[in-house]
Amino acid sequence: MAALAGHRPFDAHEAEMLAKISAFVREHEDCFERSLKIGHVTGSAWIVDAQRSRALLTHHAKLNKWLQPGGHCDGDGDVAGVAMREALEETGLTRLRLVSPAVFDVDAHVIPARGAEPEHVHYDVRYLIEAPGDEPLQVSEESHDLAWVGLDEIERLNTDESVMRMVARTLAL
Repeated sequence: MAALAGHRPFDAHEAEMLAKISAFVREHEDCFERSLKIGHVTGSAWIVDAQRSRALLTHHAKLNKWLQPGGHCDGDGDVAGVAMREALEETGLTRLRLVSPAVFDVDAHVIPARGAEPEHVHYDVRYLIEAPGDEPLQVSEESHDLAWVGLDEIERLNTDESVMRMVARTLAL
């Protein structure tokens, strides 16, 4: 809650997302557990190069969109640590650096039902992570592809509004 309370939204839409996530965390003691079927907190990594000119995106296998790496907390309340773990697992990068322990962005989005898993909400908390652009990438089973993409090129990909907000926030740094 302290990390969320200290976050300053980039725009009105993100302010709404922050209010939703904060309320969800206050109302659900088990908010970090995937077993909470209505939704759960997830941690994501907005990975940029040192020049802040490119972001590393994954072509998500289940959602068929270009997104930032991230995933389930599985009971771990250290969401920044979850973001770092997911970044390593989904990209193979080993020289990752958490730029700040402060929350970079938040978003709440519906995940469609799939198999036995019902439709639910991911209350996603994102952290800014830096990585050198010269390290080899390893595509995980969760992705179709990984790519360093220029911030000015991201809007051409099949992505979503929250990714474009992180682009704008990065450009404003």
